[in-house]
Amino acid sequence: MSDDAVQPPPATPGASPTVRLRQVLGQMPDYKPGRPAAAAAGVTPFKLSSNENPYGPLPSVLAAITEAAGSVNRYPDMAVVGLRERLGRALSVSSDCIATGTGSVAVLAQIVQAACDAGDEVVFAWRSFEAYPIVTQLAGATPVMVALDDRARHRLDAMADAVTERTRVVLVCTPNNPTGPTVHRAELDAFLDRVPSDVIVVVDEAYVEFVRDPEAVRGLEVWRERPNVVVLRTFSKAYGLAGLRVGFAVAHPDVAAAIRKTATPFGVNSLAQVAAVASLDAFDELNERVESIVAERERVVRALQDQGWKLPDSDANFVWFPLGSDSTAFAEACEAAGLMVRQYGDDGVRVTIGEAEANSRLLEVAEAFGAR
Repeated sequence: MSDDAVQPPPATPGASPTVRLRQVLGQMPDYKPGRPAAAAAGVTPFKLSSNENPYGPLPSVLAAITEAAGSVNRYPDMAVVGLRERLGRALSVSSDCIATGTGSVAVLAQIVQAACDAGDEVVFAWRSFEAYPIVTQLAGATPVMVALDDRARHRLDAMADAVTERTRVVLVCTPNNPTGPTVHRAELDAFLDRVPSDVIVVVDEAYVEFVRDPEAVRGLEVWRERPNVVVLRTFSKAYGLAGLRVGFAVAHPDVAAAIRKTATPFGVNSLAQVAAVASLDAFDELNERVESIVAERERVVRALQDQGWKLPDSDANFVWFPLGSDSTAFAEACEAAGLMVRQYGDDGVRVTIGEAEANSRLLEVAEAFGAR
């Protein structure tokens, strides 16, 4: 280019006056991840904001990841055959009934994309998993939110009333994130009897391994009886693989095939696939960790009840403080004590069950704050 050539003006960062973006992006909320632990004077900080498993990978799982790392120059198995077959054996289902993705939130997005056209509706309780309205709107569908009851549980009758001819998907989160209660089998059966059989009902069981409520629904049992039910699960929580991003759905073969069709090609990376299989092989050992988390949850809940706190039942790896306008003050008190928790505006605060030291410190903060 000659010195006389006209040079374009330098680009201004962030300025794209001619680029058109989807209007929905300006209307939908951003997903807010749990904040990392911040240093606090004289105490060890703990991150209790993301419902992560406090334990690191099992030695056998870490060894499998380390061995697989040597071949990351190759693409992973796009069909995720090995993991799907191993899940099939663990769950007593055909691998044709399993669809995978980069965490259960990605699989959820695949389900909504497979089922919804622009203007269709997705019904779910609120407050529930904050990704629900995001994945719904990104698919061009309309979120229909139904308020929880005064015990922070799903109002399934009201959700059934909210189903219209435009409804394509209903999301049932059990245990409910961020509030903790499970949906019971009898109430879900009554709900499903009212939902048209061509509407997909997703039973989101991200925390199923922590459930101890004898009345709680078991998604796979319902799935075997209802062709429109899809069960959603993850390796991020009980299995401790949050950093590798792998989740899955169990659906009837035609639905599972549609979910796989909407997946990002090669999305589930090779390390995630190997780690998930190794974790299934080591489930008994992993389950010991789950039991210890459940025991800690029960210890925390009993102590909070003794302090006078009135909290929703929790069958997950967290507890929910429905503090309303006191939420900010409580979250700040936790942070001052070296505990990073997850505040949801003026609705409440969710606190993950973490290391025993972190849980004991939470009890100290809660007692000083005063029961609500």
